Amino acid sequence: MPDRRHVLTLLAAAPLALSPMAARAKDFVDLAWDDLIPEGDSGLLLRRLRGLGVVEHGELSTGFEQEEARSVTDAYNGQIVRLPGFIVPLDFQSTGITTFILAPFVGACIHVPPPPANQLVLVTTAEPYEYEGLYEPVYVTGMFGTAANATALAEIGYAISAEHIEPYEFPTRDP
Repeated sequence: MPDRRHVLTLLAAAPLALSPMAARAKDFVDLAWDDLIPEGDSGLLLRRLRGLGVVEHGELSTGFEQEEARSVTDAYNGQIVRLPGFIVPLDFQSTGITTFILAPFVGACIHVPPPPANQLVLVTTAEPYEYEGLYEPVYVTGMFGTAANATALAEIGYAISAEHIEPYEFPTRDP
């Protein structure tokens, strides 16, 4: 098992040069959190998380315990993807964060136990992102790959080398 003190052990594909203009031109695969759960995975927690998508603060009524659910999908390895989620910061600089965990719900890994490894993504970015806080969801676009990462907060199953990070807008709901 990796030493939890070593935050960055990226085993994903090498980063691909992607201009911010290309990322905005829809040259990516739009992923949802349930896309990261392999078919046939039978963990109870995964069934509860399947289809949740990005969950607004206050909508998640229960915490989760991280299961030994390490199965990941390699269907998107080496592809440019866009995934929405919440930031759990790991590495700060004076201009913003450069390393964080992307999670499907607010407070994951901090306020509640973490979701399984296949529902967490380690994100690194060369361009520091000006972090707004735990309650501000984002879209992350970049090179995706499976990874075996461990932090003091959680086991992580995926990695994205981010080229573009932007605020996420919740879909409007009909009254």
